[in-house]
Amino acid sequence: METIFWISFLFLLFIYIGYGIIILLINKLINSNNNKLSQTKELPDIAVLIAAYNEEDIISEKLINTLSLNYPQDKLKIYVISDGSNDKTNEIVNTFKSVNLLWQSDRKGKTAAINRAMPHIKETITVFTDANVMVNPDALLEIAKHYQNQKIGGVSGEKRVNSNEANSAAATEGIYWKYESFLKNQDAQLSSLVGAAGELFSIRTNLFTALPIDTLLDDFMISMNIIKKGYKIAYEPNAFASENPSLNINEEYKRKVRISAGGLQSVLRLLDILNPFRFGILSFQYFFHRFSRWIISPILIILTFLTNMYLLEYSFFYTAIFLIQVLFHFAAIVGWFFERKHIRIKLLFIPYYFDFMHYCIIAGWVKYLTGNQNAAWQKATRYNNNSNNSL
Repeated sequence: METIFWISFLFLLFIYIGYGIIILLINKLINSNNNKLSQTKELPDIAVLIAAYNEEDIISEKLINTLSLNYPQDKLKIYVISDGSNDKTNEIVNTFKSVNLLWQSDRKGKTAAINRAMPHIKETITVFTDANVMVNPDALLEIAKHYQNQKIGGVSGEKRVNSNEANSAAATEGIYWKYESFLKNQDAQLSSLVGAAGELFSIRTNLFTALPIDTLLDDFMISMNIIKKGYKIAYEPNAFASENPSLNINEEYKRKVRISAGGLQSVLRLLDILNPFRFGILSFQYFFHRFSRWIISPILIILTFLTNMYLLEYSFFYTAIFLIQVLFHFAAIVGWFFERKHIRIKLLFIPYYFDFMHYCIIAGWVKYLTGNQNAAWQKATRYNNNSNNSL
């Protein structure tokens, strides 16, 4: 029992703390890829693909934002795919004469929509972005410079959550994404980004492979398929997409559960990436940054707690560790209580969100394994508007 405790405890610490420290140290010691890329005179032609479903409240702002990006207009083409939209989304898109609308009445989910849209795109680079996020002016220029390297098959931008002091969902989501951004930057320096985020990422168009239409995490799978072809995914923090946080923790719960269901689906479809003889250091990154978080960490939390309880009589040390765990999880429960009362206590954000994330992972497993997670899932409401992540 003591061995199980230590394996669980140390493994959990490594997943969330040790992994980031290790790759940071490796990058500082041996990584020489610190040269700043310069802008190239010959910019590639870019297609921006926006997936939208009933986005009448935000689509006009999104298109104005996209059309105002600093990129030569003769090298930029904008597509909106709006399968199944039955509000004013299509009508609004059609008022923008330079924007190409791809629409059909059937809604089969975002993955099916992307599969349908890609044969229409002839540009060298395709940039995927959600309807509810706003992109910084130089984002396309920052993305384009990475494609000077022929080993780069895709480039992911950074997701930023708009801060809102009145919304604890914003605070917790923002803290999480700051940490994720650090890990992504380190991953990309070490070898390759381990999957891209759908808010803003790009690929070489000719590397796109159509996905099964039941795919839940299209952005992750598109980018991982490119990695499997021998290319790398770069990370560009100076290209960023800003979005409002979930309206409240209930909306964040819906979003996290579907991501967790998609995480389980993805790891089951990407088991070959765990083979280090084929993928080298990437297998290490994938195992600790993705696989362990989506599959192993909830089990480790439970095992650490239960085995620690069994070891209480062995020494004061085990009692102290157990009390720390109890206080941490109690803080999470108190945080949940205050969240329900719309009371913000910053000290409780981390334990609350940590336990909340792992609860969502388990709920996502159940939803996926019982077949209750549809590819055309319900949209999560965002703070201060009715936009979402267009899935």
